[in-house]
Amino acid sequence: MVIAAAEITLHLPECHSLKDKRQIIKSIMARVHNKFDVSIAEVGDNDLWQSAKIGLSHVSNSSQLADEILSHIRRYIEETRPDIVLSAFEKEVIHW
Repeated sequence: MVIAAAEITLHLPECHSLKDKRQIIKSIMARVHNKFDVSIAEVGDNDLWQSAKIGLSHVSNSSQLADEILSHIRRYIEETRPDIVLSAFEKEVIHW
C-alpha cells in the first residue's frame, strides 16, 4: 500500500474577508475531491484572510501513480484558478 500526502499553501490576494476565503477554499476542495477522489481538508491558516493551507491524501498500490495524482492536482489548481498563487507544495509518498 502506498500513501501519498501533500500540504499546499495558497495565497489569495483578492480575498478581503474570511467569508471570501472560505467560499474560494470550499470550491477548490470540492472540485479537487470530485475530480481526483482524494481526501482533502483545510489544515492551517484558518484565521488569515489571504492565506490557506490545504492537506490532501491518496491511497494507491503504485508509488508512481500516487505521485502523478499529486502532480496533476497541483497543475489543476494552478490552471483552473489563475487568481490564486500556489506558494508552497510539499508532498511525501509513504510505502506501508
